Amino acid sequence: MPCCRSLQMDRIEPRLVTIFGGSGFVGTQIVQLLAKNGHRIRVAVRRPDLAGPVKMFGSVGQVQPIQANIRNAASVQRAVANADIVINLVGVGFSRGAQTFDAVHVAGAGHVAEAARAAGVSTLVHMSALGVDRAAEVSAYAASKLAGEAAVLKAFPNAIIMRPSILFGQGDGFFNLMGALSRLFPVLPLISGDTSFQPAYVGDVAEAFAHAAEGGVKTGRIYELGGPQVETHRELLARIQREAGRNRPVLPLPSGLAKLMALPFAILPFPPLLTSDQVDLLGVDNVVSDAASKDKRTFAAFGIKPTAMDTILPTYMYRYRRHGQFDRDNAPAPIL
Repeated sequence: MPCCRSLQMDRIEPRLVTIFGGSGFVGTQIVQLLAKNGHRIRVAVRRPDLAGPVKMFGSVGQVQPIQANIRNAASVQRAVANADIVINLVGVGFSRGAQTFDAVHVAGAGHVAEAARAAGVSTLVHMSALGVDRAAEVSAYAASKLAGEAAVLKAFPNAIIMRPSILFGQGDGFFNLMGALSRLFPVLPLISGDTSFQPAYVGDVAEAFAHAAEGGVKTGRIYELGGPQVETHRELLARIQREAGRNRPVLPLPSGLAKLMALPFAILPFPPLLTSDQVDLLGVDNVVSDAASKDKRTFAAFGIKPTAMDTILPTYMYRYRRHGQFDRDNAPAPIL
């Protein structure tokens, strides 16, 4: 199945789009869709020298990486100058150094919204995360994301806020990580096994962003994007093991013990596998709210039928099996 579904070329007149964080997992999908529709695209990143591959998603000169850091208001202003549409996808999973939750999710998001308003941008689409309103009291990540939404809407009241659930697709963070752990370790840790999640396919999320950027939905609203299946953390681990052809025992961990195990990662010089804040976040359901479903502030607003995990996960999770694709039909049942 292709990574994303193309939109109709005649939907909208080509425009100039600035995408902050456009070289990432979601961003590259959005760039491909908008480039197919003829838009000119600036991919605003801190290291444009590392974002060269995005140029291949368009014709010569159509997609251009440029330097910008959303913590620096002046660089943001340069990046949005003369743009018609702005999309902000920048986020961090943990605070370290200058890349703190507040600096990126709140102040940085505010810089983008303020610059977009000053530049006369017609459409601003901002990426948040599903469930941040419910998790803000226990998670610094969620609290900063929620505050970032408020900062965006204050500066740009007609902004479109997108709250996707955890994502799956080639190169995702959650399913690939757990698949790798199931291959490497004899036991899989389970934190808050009864917490519910509603994973969304990255191609569907990218299509929703493209629709929003091109004026396909009402502005000044918050949209919640969850897939067609709701599963607990325990059920997701079982699913991952089936796809990875593994049969690892699952070890439930109390949140207090999980936080103790996360402490050493805070001082190591590489991205942590787990943080104390993530432990708290895992204790809060990550599903589309009843209010969003009732108001059709979901994939339904974009005319998108969300893709099931059964359709996509087998296309890449086989890599974690002992013999790769040759083990696809010989997976043992996971231990629950």
